[in-house]
Amino acid sequence: MSGTSRAATVLLACAVMAAALAMGLRQSFGLFLAPMTQALGWSTSGFALAIAFQVLLNGFSQPVAGQLADRFGGRVVVMGGAVLYALGILGMSLSQGLGLFTFFAGIVMGVAVSAAGMPVISASLTRMLPENMRGRAVGLATAGSSFGQFLVVPLSQLGINLFGWQGALFFMAGAALLMLPLAIPLGGRMAAPKPGTVEQTAGEALRSALSSPSFWCLFFGFFVCGVHVSFLAVHLPGFVASCHLPASVGAASIALIGLFNVVGSLGAGELSQRWKRRELLVAIYALRGVLMAIFLFAEKTTANVLIFSACMGVLWLSTVPPTVALCARNWGTRWLATIFGLVFLGHQLGGFAGAFLGGYTFDLTGSYDLMWSISIFAAAFAAFIHIPIKDGIPARPGLTSPVRRAT
Repeated sequence: MSGTSRAATVLLACAVMAAALAMGLRQSFGLFLAPMTQALGWSTSGFALAIAFQVLLNGFSQPVAGQLADRFGGRVVVMGGAVLYALGILGMSLSQGLGLFTFFAGIVMGVAVSAAGMPVISASLTRMLPENMRGRAVGLATAGSSFGQFLVVPLSQLGINLFGWQGALFFMAGAALLMLPLAIPLGGRMAAPKPGTVEQTAGEALRSALSSPSFWCLFFGFFVCGVHVSFLAVHLPGFVASCHLPASVGAASIALIGLFNVVGSLGAGELSQRWKRRELLVAIYALRGVLMAIFLFAEKTTANVLIFSACMGVLWLSTVPPTVALCARNWGTRWLATIFGLVFLGHQLGGFAGAFLGGYTFDLTGSYDLMWSISIFAAAFAAFIHIPIKDGIPARPGLTSPVRRAT
């Protein structure tokens, strides 16, 4: 194995493990709702509001984290996020009131998730690797995130069973610090531009993206992705319970989504190197709509729920590799973490909407049927809106067109 191949392998391995740890820890917080509210006398809505703040702040701080990663490198930002992860989880464990808990779980963790999350890691990989490896690399990082959900969440539950909720949070805070050495290969600053070329400024990159219809197609498509992901993550167990199926089926459905998303993310990473990313996204969103429509009208048996979960898992975060690739091809890699961070803001806004609308429509109608219908129409909208996206010749990494500035 050559030195270059060895360095790429180490980079990918560390990035995948960091993404897995970050996602696994984040997805474990729901396990603490029941034991913490019971022990501390908090309301369920108060706990949930703190996590909702985390989702929103994650969305709004993601472009800032991306900007820092573009300027100083992913290593610095992910390391800072790891420290914030540890502080946030430790603060959650020591909070005796909802106000302090909201500060640590909502504000500190919201920023931590942005700094040490998949968007910064994926953008760093895309920037550091040659184009023929990027789709596969982002697919691996996305799959690593899902595997982290599949592996870390049960371990967190085991920690609660063995050591109580506070002891489990102490261990999770320590585990977050493992991201520090994993971030080392993620590199430093961008290389200086070649003579005769002009490096694009952050403002120029943002103006170029925000003035492009392709950016807004990706933004609103990712909004729909967030609606689907949050609706299912938050409400699928409740939907299963409303169908009078055992609670274990709801838990198994979430685990299956995470497990099969490993397959979906790896497949999307490979396909984004072979197909046009635009057509791949159209297919993913269209298949989501067809799958949800079939499930809505199917008999709600344990087998059908688990089959739906496995199929949906394949489509779960498979949107990430082609979306990152389209950002890189349209606007280059110099400010990729910033631009993808803005697209990711759409995902998190959609996530807030999906979680809220799922509960609101259930309270309004007594069932989730209306929300399933909204999700199906949203999938059709997302498939349609990706059709006009430009997916042509890739932009030169980190640079504008090779013209000199006027003096």
